Amino acid sequence: MRKIIALSFITLDGVMQAPGGPEEDTSGGFQYGGWTASYYDEASGKVMQEQMKSADLLLGRKTFEIFASYWPEHADYWPGINHVTKYVMSNTIDKSTWENSLFLKSVDDIKKLKASEGSDIQVHGSGQLIQLLLKHDLVDELWLKIFPLTLGNGKKLFGDGTIPSAFTLTDNLVTPKGVIIANYKRAGVITTGIVGV
Repeated sequence: MRKIIALSFITLDGVMQAPGGPEEDTSGGFQYGGWTASYYDEASGKVMQEQMKSADLLLGRKTFEIFASYWPEHADYWPGINHVTKYVMSNTIDKSTWENSLFLKSVDDIKKLKASEGSDIQVHGSGQLIQLLLKHDLVDELWLKIFPLTLGNGKKLFGDGTIPSAFTLTDNLVTPKGVIIANYKRAGVITTGIVGV
């Protein structure tokens, strides 16, 4: 069985929309595209390079289209991106000129993929897809970069479909610019009790 790892840049209030640039995703009138730029430093760059090592990808259609328009020509920064398999969840497209792109149509397709043999599968961006995966308890790990700002409006990582789940912190780092990099793995169900008892 393969692990599904969701990687996300988020604000303190959970916004994940358009972290990379002003034109990345302006839907809903979003005006803060590129909100991560001023927080980039050597420490966060090293973590990103480590996390971008070859792994198959599972992407939503919108993120896939953004990636397909950029990464094929910038593979020097993300070695292997053109060669790994890109699984795309979409009901509107079913082919691409970007090599090694395969298309999925349903949660059952994702479950079959997860049950297959192979490398871990990383999910980058893809907010709607991550919410679908969380709703169906298909996320094994969350690799979050939490930035010290709030945006108020914008697409959020955790939506209405998120089920109650416990996670365990497996790795963490705070960069000099205050970005909290925290990796969590799924740890079963929620336990409750009385504090101090």
